[in-house]
Amino acid sequence: MKYKRILLKLSGEALNGGDKSQVINSAILVQFAKEIKKVVDAGCEVAIVIGGGNIYRGASADSGIDRSQGDYMGMLATVINGMAVQSILENNGLQTRLLSAIKMEQIAEPFIRRRAIRHLEKGRVVIFGAGTGNPYFSTDSGGALRANEIEAEVLLKGTNVDGVYDKDPRKNDDAVKYTEITFEDAINKGLKVMDRTAFTLCQENELPIIVFDMNGEGNLLRVVNGEPIGTLVKD
Repeated sequence: MKYKRILLKLSGEALNGGDKSQVINSAILVQFAKEIKKVVDAGCEVAIVIGGGNIYRGASADSGIDRSQGDYMGMLATVINGMAVQSILENNGLQTRLLSAIKMEQIAEPFIRRRAIRHLEKGRVVIFGAGTGNPYFSTDSGGALRANEIEAEVLLKGTNVDGVYDKDPRKNDDAVKYTEITFEDAINKGLKVMDRTAFTLCQENELPIIVFDMNGEGNLLRVVNGEPIGTLVKD
């Protein structure tokens, strides 16, 4: 196994499979749980950050809601998603802890860095909710922050495409996939992998990012084992 401790970043939309008619698709949740269980059973320590876009996106430009207020609403959406993932993971035999950057003791532990690391060392899947706890930061940035705080060896961004392309491969047949790209090139080319703050956090702390297709059976385990799938972003 190449990576012993990872942070898996999933979008909120991943939980409904892009079907906006439903908030959370239970079949997709079960699928993700099985993939995560494979890597936990193999001895990998797993932390997860989930977006909230399937419920509410704080940065909605034309919502009429104050940006800060909207961002806090988005943070609460990530906690709802975290609770759903926690329940499904536990139904599949995994021990979990949900940690929130915003205090809500009845449903989640407050985020404490040392406690999070201790949970990981004990083999528990740690789910981080509520982003950074501050407005104006995306869950990508929250994922990069938490990955560095827990000293993860890699940040894995699970998507519905098999890596980073120079243009959207779902709309362009001539899209070219990158197997490896530097942080600087990703930023300069304007590739919409993660936002600039997330890139900068990872670049400054020499934390690599791997973008891969989370929907492919066994892909998560392949990435953890070091197989060359997806796109590696590093210096």
